[in-house]
Amino acid sequence: MKNTESVMDKAKNGRRLSFEDALALYHHEDLLEVAEAARMAKERKSGNRVFYNVNRHLNLSNICAAGCPLCAFACGKNDETAYAMDIEDVDELLTETMLNVTGLTEMHMVSSLHPEKPFSFYEEVIRQIKRRMPDVHLKAFTPVEIVHFSSISGLTIREVLARLKYAGLDSLPGGGAEILDDEIRKIICPHKATSQEWIEVMETAHSLGLPTNATMLYGHVETIEQRIRHLITLREIQDRTGGFQAFVSFPFHPENTALSHLKRVSAWEDMKMIALARLVLDNFDHIKAFWMMLTLPLAQLSLAFGVDDLDGTVQEERIIHAAGAKTGSGIGKAELVALIQETGYQPVERDTFYQPVGCEDGVVEK
Repeated sequence: MKNTESVMDKAKNGRRLSFEDALALYHHEDLLEVAEAARMAKERKSGNRVFYNVNRHLNLSNICAAGCPLCAFACGKNDETAYAMDIEDVDELLTETMLNVTGLTEMHMVSSLHPEKPFSFYEEVIRQIKRRMPDVHLKAFTPVEIVHFSSISGLTIREVLARLKYAGLDSLPGGGAEILDDEIRKIICPHKATSQEWIEVMETAHSLGLPTNATMLYGHVETIEQRIRHLITLREIQDRTGGFQAFVSFPFHPENTALSHLKRVSAWEDMKMIALARLVLDNFDHIKAFWMMLTLPLAQLSLAFGVDDLDGTVQEERIIHAAGAKTGSGIGKAELVALIQETGYQPVERDTFYQPVGCEDGVVEK
């Protein structure tokens, strides 16, 4: 084991951490000292600001060909809970959103790997959203979905991404990374994109000018060493492309999955992984807390562990809640702002590119 004192000195001074350094920090008994280093790293990047945005989630279908053991959302087309939206359903949702959501800046769309919908359907969904909401940023389709589109269309990953961008896609979320280790993926998601395919999609998207987020799903069957290698893989991609905007870590929710015998990891583990990610990912500007998976109290606490983004108002989300998440399906701006202000940080409403929007007194820094 490395000398923890020297590793803490590297972390607090913003020097790059090795695999062995990160492992030493994970096993360091003083979590609050790790948190202090993570806060210092956060404040070097974004000062006193903590970001949030006004967004809406859209999940087109839960009918999925992958059948991943880690998933509680997907089902077969004859399941009583099965649903699949068509263009008219999407249009109705857009109308409802335009009537009820003020200040929307981002649509966030991820779905299942539907076995029958053609690639042209997804292009048309994008065109329809951009026709109805031309000024709203469209963040859609995980790398796993992009690989699926390539498979059903016969197009290369680059061709798929180029066509989606031409249709109006603005950026990609970072989902489906889980743990970038194919031995783990054979257990938790054996029929969806491999580690290399996930990486290829991200690097190709970045080369086409499509920014993305990056994620990690932890707390199932992986080891601590595999989590750290995952973070270092993301850091290496970012060194090459600079295309990641933010990192988000997701604790695994086992309820209603084929891995339901596992226990949800502790709050202590959540905070440790957030702080560690902030310190290892020295070339990421933003670390996001996905409050729906963490709960609002833990998301607020994570601001003391290096987080600078509480994500958004969301409005509706189905995938995480299928796995037993007990959080609400949406939150108001005022509540997000109050949660941030209570920590002493300055809330800043942002767009997808972390540019301030709005002009609420005392809230937005221009």
